[in-house]
Amino acid sequence: MADPYAKVVKVISVNILYFDLGHGDDYIYRGTTLFRGIHTGDKLDLSSEQQNLYKKETVSELFPEYYLLKINQFNDVAQNTLDEWIYFLKNEEIKDEFQAQGLKQAKEQLDIMKLPEDERRAFDRYVDDLHYHASMVESSYGIGILKGRKEGKEEGKKESQIQIVINLLDILDDDTIAKKTGLSLVTVQKLRDKHS
Repeated sequence: MADPYAKVVKVISVNILYFDLGHGDDYIYRGTTLFRGIHTGDKLDLSSEQQNLYKKETVSELFPEYYLLKINQFNDVAQNTLDEWIYFLKNEEIKDEFQAQGLKQAKEQLDIMKLPEDERRAFDRYVDDLHYHASMVESSYGIGILKGRKEGKEEGKKESQIQIVINLLDILDDDTIAKKTGLSLVTVQKLRDKHS
């Protein structure tokens, strides 16, 4: 079943451009979705009830938002974490003072992608092998837990049966106890001898 419209997550599209698109002096451009009536030219707005429901002021806040990062126009001066990302995308390096979240992981991935093909394949095999071994350990551990639970349940069931037999020793004969509990006659007799 689909979620109600109010729970739909907004799409944000980030486009990294290494070519010159359009005229403009900035290196980051933001675009939003604006709806205008074809016949009347009026702007589509949210009603006050919809603003309450969606927790948004405008229709454009519900629809995709676009960012164009014109990497070649960046002046290499990082003033915030977004600039740190743009610096990295332009220069393929991270300065020691950079703090942007996820930047170091992106650098590691870029370094892997820049490996010669035979080294990258060897690295991929190594990573696959690590995943395989981790899976095997996890599977073995999970099977061990399930086996332990099963054994524990069986042990608990057996202890319960033994306690029932002990309680019935004063009341019933060994044959009847064996038939009613499902234990062997020999087991019942051993319990009688032990608890007599």
